[in-house]
This record gives sequence, structure tokens and C-alpha cells, in this order.
Amino acid sequence: MKQAMKYLIFVLIFVASSCNVVASKPVHVIITAGQSNTDGRTSNKDLPDYIKALAKDTAEYSEGAYSCCQIAQNDPDGKFIPFWPRAARSERNSLWAYDAVTYYWLEQLLKDKFYVIKWAVGGTSIAPNYDSVKGRYWSADSEWLSQTESTSKGGRSLLLSFIQEIDICIDQTLSKLEEGYHIDAFLWHQGESDQRKGKDYYDNLKAVVTYVRTHLSQKTGKDYSKLPFIFGTVARSNKSYSSEVEAGMRRLAEEDSNAYLIDMSDAELLNDRLHFNKESAEHLGREMYKCLAEIMF
Repeated sequence: MKQAMKYLIFVLIFVASSCNVVASKPVHVIITAGQSNTDGRTSNKDLPDYIKALAKDTAEYSEGAYSCCQIAQNDPDGKFIPFWPRAARSERNSLWAYDAVTYYWLEQLLKDKFYVIKWAVGGTSIAPNYDSVKGRYWSADSEWLSQTESTSKGGRSLLLSFIQEIDICIDQTLSKLEEGYHIDAFLWHQGESDQRKGKDYYDNLKAVVTYVRTHLSQKTGKDYSKLPFIFGTVARSNKSYSSEVEAGMRRLAEEDSNAYLIDMSDAELLNDRLHFNKESAEHLGREMYKCLAEIMF
């Protein structure tokens, strides 16, 4: 009897500790950045039906909320709110990007809260214009960064704005989570605005990815040197398409085993010949989700 009681106590302790292990799994975090195709330029009226079903406003589909996804979007204060597809630009922001689809399917997979930190601005390149005092850029060039500051503080660096948003999200929210957190991947779509400096795109994009990985490692004390980087090519029908930019992307994907490139060469665009139509945006979002699912599980 005494042996049976000891065995029962052992089993209960094991089950309890196992439950604690499950409960203490770190919360998933995604970071996302880029230009207008990441910010979103497809009307919310053209959202997939499965996302429209979550809307509170069934005329413009401008209001709604995902149940598990919390996002800080172009917010220097790093405040998380329930995700709903909307562009960061102030005028006519009921627009969606591919990542709305990615987060939807990720929510179906995880069925638990996760966080997104996003910074996206239309018409922005990595390579800075050294002859202009205007413009906002993603450049990771150390000399150029030393001469400016984040756009959120009146400077020209989008990369610093993104990094500062990540930092404040970590400090204010993520670092205080009892279960901890883990940054799973860096999502990116950009390149149209680097058309004129396409020959430098490989070096410039590689520098951005390295900068983000290095900063996250230093900020968190964890090793993010192999943080998965998931990105897509520019449609070849895009009026700002550059074969040099595409070659740079493909080279990075070939050389970096943690870079995952999604081929959007044949993507269909809106009439502006710049932005993904609903089918292409949904396709890229699904493909990014598939990459994430494989990486995370």
C-alpha cells in the first residue's frame, strides 16, 4: 500500500511538472518590415472571406480583431493592440498586406497568443541618397547611421525606428511575460525602390539582416545569429522591377541557410503595376506561413 502511494505521488508530481513545462513554453514573436507591399495596398474589401468573417464592419471591413495576434505597428511607443489589417499611412488605411494572411493561419496553428512587431513604409529603399537631406532609408551602413537617427525622432533611418520599436516592445511587454518569449522569424518584402542601385542590393540587404540579428543577440542575450529571414522577390511585371535586385535576393538565399526566398516573379499586380493584387498578396502570405510553420515545428 505504501509503495502504491509513493508511486501515485510520483505520477502526480511528474504530471504536474509536465504541465508546467507545457505552460511555460515561450510566447512566439514575429518581426516584419519592408515597403508598401508590406504595409499593404490592397483594399480590405478584397480580404479573403475567412478574414472578412472576423470583421465588425461588413461594409468597408475597416474594423475587426484577430483573437490571438497582438501587433505593434509603426509605433515608437511599442504598444501592442489586437491585429486587424490596416496600412500605417494616415489616409485611406483600410488596406491589407500579405502578412494578414500569414498571421491568420499562424493563429489557426498556434491557437494561443503571439506578438508581431512591424515597421513598414511605402516607397523606401535600403540604399540611401547621399546627395539628399530628405528621404527615409533602411540602410545598415555604419557611417551613414552615425550621421542620422531614427525617423520616429526626426531622422532618416527606418532601420533605427524598427530597432527602437523592437527594443521598447521587449522592455515594456515581452521581457515581462512569465512564460518568456522567442523571436521566431524576420519577415520582409522590399526592393522596388532600390531599382537604381540594384548592383548593391545583395550587400545592402545582407547588411540589414546581419544588423537585425546582431542587435537582437546583444539586446536579449540569446543567440539570434541564425534568425530565420523570410522574404519574397519583386514581381517581374512591376514597373520598378530590377533583375539586379532579384539576383541579389537569390544570392543571399543561396548563401544563407537561414534565409528563405519566396518566388513572386509571376505575381499579378494592381493597375498601378506596383502592388500585389488580392490573389498575389494571399499567395505570398500563405507561403510565408508555410515557411514559419516548418521553422517553428
